[in-house]
Amino acid sequence: MSTSRKEILLPQIRQEIDGIIEAARMIILGKEHAIRLALACLFARGHLLIEDLPGVGKTTLSHVLANILGLGFQRIQFTSDLLPADILGVSVYNRDTGTFTFHPGPIFTQITLADEINRATPRTQSALLEAMEEQQVTVEGETRQLPQPFFVIATQNPSNQVGTFPLPESQLDRFMMRIKLGFPDTVAERELLMGRDRRTMLKEVKAVITPERLLAIQRLCDEVHASTAILDYLQDLLEYSRNSREFSHGLSPRAGLAILHAARAWALMEGHQQVLPEDIQAILPSVISHRLNGLQEDERRPEELAQHLIIQVPIP
Repeated sequence: MSTSRKEILLPQIRQEIDGIIEAARMIILGKEHAIRLALACLFARGHLLIEDLPGVGKTTLSHVLANILGLGFQRIQFTSDLLPADILGVSVYNRDTGTFTFHPGPIFTQITLADEINRATPRTQSALLEAMEEQQVTVEGETRQLPQPFFVIATQNPSNQVGTFPLPESQLDRFMMRIKLGFPDTVAERELLMGRDRRTMLKEVKAVITPERLLAIQRLCDEVHASTAILDYLQDLLEYSRNSREFSHGLSPRAGLAILHAARAWALMEGHQQVLPEDIQAILPSVISHRLNGLQEDERRPEELAQHLIIQVPIP
């Protein structure tokens, strides 16, 4: 797409995105930054992990995004006795025809909410790996494509809570972003207490864009220009994480691609014709906080490690 064509489209795209954010803000109070990060993740074709205490709006945010984007939605409540077949589906023998008929599981939708994903066993968690990586599932030797667009939004309670199984690194790495909502501020919480029931409001939320328009926005994200200097900056961040003795291990090439895709989406949302250093810095903590670990004796939180990386690596 030519630069002039992009310039024409940018105001229209920003207007659409602002409409999405405004609709979400009516339900999820005081969390505009988290909403923007979640949208950037979805625009970049990523999967989203929301980690926080119960009751802060993780599940509600997932419902809101599905309704506003006009996408099919299924919720899977992860528990310790959940089986992979409960997610993917199963073939059932039909005595009338003498054949097996496949009954798709709840993952065959556009947004799958894996609610409290770390309450299921690692075997069940791994049932999502192929779906998240390849947009398909293989059941009983047959591969089936998933609908497009396809996203997994998972919620996770803090690992120190009773009855949780930590997500393995291979599963964590499939999530482009991990975000936290946190408690609302005083003004937002007062509005929440005095306002209407959020579940009632959620039923009234209408789609702001169509799935086809969402796919178009995703394609536009791919076309946002990343200059040689920006790629140098991104590689400097990756190299510092790998060579510094402050981290137990560095960021992988997949992490680098996730940063680039998320930064392109953020740049489009901000109305930028190309990725700027501040676009990378805006999404970096959410993209790498679940991928970057400090040394065992380092007590800094993952978000603090991400900010430290930003400070240590100069912009070219």
